[in-house]
Amino acid sequence: MFCPKCGASIPDGSAFCSSCGASFNSNANSFGDRAKSAFNQAERNMGNEFQNIGNTFTQGGGYGGGPLQTDRNLITYIVLTIITLGIYGYYFIYKMAQDVNVACGGDGQETAGLAAFILLSIVTCGIYSWYWYYKLGNRLADNAPRYGMTFQENGSTILMWLIIGSLICGIGAFIAMNILIKNTNSICAAYNHSHGYSA
Repeated sequence: MFCPKCGASIPDGSAFCSSCGASFNSNANSFGDRAKSAFNQAERNMGNEFQNIGNTFTQGGGYGGGPLQTDRNLITYIVLTIITLGIYGYYFIYKMAQDVNVACGGDGQETAGLAAFILLSIVTCGIYSWYWYYKLGNRLADNAPRYGMTFQENGSTILMWLIIGSLICGIGAFIAMNILIKNTNSICAAYNHSHGYSA
């Protein structure tokens, strides 16, 4: 085949001309553009999360007053947990527990924080982490009517996905976490609205 720009002979299926550098494979370009866009979005998400971490430690996060986080998502959780070799996953648990304790305060319950989550999970060979997720799912469902909402999923739903999911390549754990993220975001958004924080 020949380059349409300079006429040089190039191998069939080439994406670029080796003589003038012209690009003439739109599929290669669109894939590259999509990959670059996805990378840039992941980088922005990572920057936002690191900013949230900084704000938590410098301003005290939800316990210090102010709006609670409402933009958690499963993809960011998975990607940043992988990138940070699991460290971000623990920060995510810490921040989620903190925000739920603020939004659901006064219900007579307390979602255990990160230290209890880590230590008791180690002692019980991971069983406590499932109990923690179960309790969080129930607490979110119990507090939903307080903000005029109803959640179909509760702790039993979360536990079912964790147990069944462990039998199908662990995919249920991601479904369970997605449910918790969705419900936590909803509770936090309702809390922010009821306290006059702008969306």
